[in-house]
Amino acid sequence: MELRAETFFKALADPTRLRSLVLLAQERELCVCELARALDIVQPKISRHLAQLREAGVVSTRREGQWIYYRLNSALPAWALQVLRATARGVAGQAPFVHDRESLDSMPDRPGASCCV
Repeated sequence: MELRAETFFKALADPTRLRSLVLLAQERELCVCELARALDIVQPKISRHLAQLREAGVVSTRREGQWIYYRLNSALPAWALQVLRATARGVAGQAPFVHDRESLDSMPDRPGASCCV
């Protein structure tokens, strides 16, 4: 499936999806619970936005036990990856992105052994 520019930029146009993608561009992958904590939104809302990103082909998932982990889709075209990485670098010190990063970094019991118990 080829990613269309309008689909990609429509995905970035929503603040919740953009904030999620910035964190995913900074990290290898994140669990739904990590994104919910970092963005300070409830799990059903972040899951809905992540489903839209997955349907658009921007992110991919893997399941580990009961947890679903999200990452940037490895099949993203180079231009889309460049946009995401440049955006992540450019907004790193701006609100709300800096707060998202701080919230993620201060999350106790981040996934690995157990997630969000």
